[in-house]
Amino acid sequence: MPRVAVYTGTFDPVHLGHLDIIERGCRVFDRLVVAVGINPDKSPLLTVDERVSLLREVTAPFGNVEVMPFSGLAVHFVREINATCMLRGLRTTSDMEYEFTMSLANMTLDSEIETVFLMAKDIYSHLSSSLLKQIASFGGDLAKFLPVPALELVRTKMGPRPGKKT
Repeated sequence: MPRVAVYTGTFDPVHLGHLDIIERGCRVFDRLVVAVGINPDKSPLLTVDERVSLLREVTAPFGNVEVMPFSGLAVHFVREINATCMLRGLRTTSDMEYEFTMSLANMTLDSEIETVFLMAKDIYSHLSSSLLKQIASFGGDLAKFLPVPALELVRTKMGPRPGKKT
């Protein structure tokens, strides 16, 4: 039976830390579904369709990665596509606390779905989409943090910042 995992997130925008987890995850699992979620607690810069399209473009080199939108509980989506595992990335100790709580809740909701954690590489441990949107809003240079297609889309969405690089 193939090992299928789901990596959920809002990916607003997808950054190099996300891509690192995806690349490493697709070496561990036979199939990795990157599930672009709708989080009512967040105000996204990019639409769901833009995020899905962008992720499909930047994950195209990985032959076993599929990108799909989803809404609702992640465990329901995981079960719906017949996956058995959730993949999560950990950056900091605060991530560990949050992810531990989510993992326990998910286990209670569906005890047959496992969660596997990959530690972020140190060069990506500070990255978050929220931080990058904040940097972009002040005209900071995102070239070291985003894949080129994401960089171009964020620049388009954020608009020109006089005398600044995005």
